[in-house]
Amino acid sequence: MTAMQQPGKLIDKFGRHIDYIRLSVTDRCDFRCVYCMTEDMQFLPRKQILSLEELYRVARVFTELGVKKIRLTGGEPMVRNNVMSLIEKLGALPGLEELLLTTNGAQLDKYAAPLKAAGVKRINISLDSLDAKRFKRISRVGKLERVLAGIDAAKAAGFERIRLNAVVMRGYNDDEVVALTDYAVERDIDIAFIEEMPLGEASDHDREQTTCSNDWVRGIIAEAYQLTDVTAKTAGPSRYVRIEGKNSRIGFISPVTHNFCADCNRVRVTVEGRLLLCLGNEHSIDLRAILRDRQLGEDDLKQAIIASMDIKPERHYFYDKDYQQPVRLMNMTGG
Repeated sequence: MTAMQQPGKLIDKFGRHIDYIRLSVTDRCDFRCVYCMTEDMQFLPRKQILSLEELYRVARVFTELGVKKIRLTGGEPMVRNNVMSLIEKLGALPGLEELLLTTNGAQLDKYAAPLKAAGVKRINISLDSLDAKRFKRISRVGKLERVLAGIDAAKAAGFERIRLNAVVMRGYNDDEVVALTDYAVERDIDIAFIEEMPLGEASDHDREQTTCSNDWVRGIIAEAYQLTDVTAKTAGPSRYVRIEGKNSRIGFISPVTHNFCADCNRVRVTVEGRLLLCLGNEHSIDLRAILRDRQLGEDDLKQAIIASMDIKPERHYFYDKDYQQPVRLMNMTGG
């Protein structure tokens, strides 16, 4: 245990308390969004990905180390075979305060109610366009009507909060900022605008040409709505504003233009069992090797996670020309 560590807590060498993990349950997806994947994706062989039982072990150990919040990611989590059995077990974990999900929404007409019953409290749904042709251009294969039906199903299921996630890209959907905001406000749900991150090589566009800053996005919204900053911080990287007289919050996730690393409280576990200490760096340890070594047990897994805090970097360096950027795509990172 390092000098920074306290029993039952994960604290890195910069004094940041890690109480939130993003747990990827698959690298596969039924969409091929241009900012997340290449068109001709090669997915991991089954033997390389963690089993549902291994994913549960990882989650349980993290909660025993003080993690209070788990967000399930992918790929698309709901395409993983029998994933609901894992979600039901995670929802019953002692000490876990919030079980969350990020999804493309296409499966929610079937799964929204079971997810709520299993203990998922909040859900994020990707929605990058309200135009069916544009939506297909961005997702390559997705159908807008499936996602809109999924949003309706999530509303009916009664989650504590629903948030839409929109990646704004110049030349793709930058003229839909207000329309997407209107859609969320009319339904009393939140929306977050996310700057496109330079993870992996996009196969059909130059990210430096398409990335829209959230300062610009906020300015566009401010022309249509009166915005008030929310002073309270959330557990994630979003910085929220409220609309006068409305229940919806508008969030801005700005990894490119407004570095939010100083108060980072999270790590990622990829579906191949890589504990990724930073979204924008390759610092990691191999949990799968520990999970599959019969001579190692839970204490070894805990000690490896605790030791990893010493290699969590201070920050990422997106678009720093002197820094080697990660080559992994977002579906391999765990959205």
